[in-house]
Amino acid sequence: MKKRYTEEQIIGFLREADAGLPVKELRRKHGFSEPSYYAWKAKFGGVNVSDAQRLKALETENTKLKKLLANSMLKIDAMREVLKGK
Repeated sequence: MKKRYTEEQIIGFLREADAGLPVKELRRKHGFSEPSYYAWKAKFGGVNVSDAQRLKALETENTKLKKLLANSMLKIDAMREVLKGK
């Protein structure tokens, strides 16, 4: 079963590892894989909780803006096709 951890939990795990807890023991304690740990370390290493929340908000906003841009581009392409046919 795949578990989902919040950014706060992930940052907590990384802090435990930084405090000296071996990664193997940390993984066993919280039940996540070694690749997950290193992916989290690459993404959240050196980040505090408020930064992670801001990052998530920015990623959400970025996704919405990309969808809006894609929709606008589709409308423009449709209008070009209509004008080309005239």
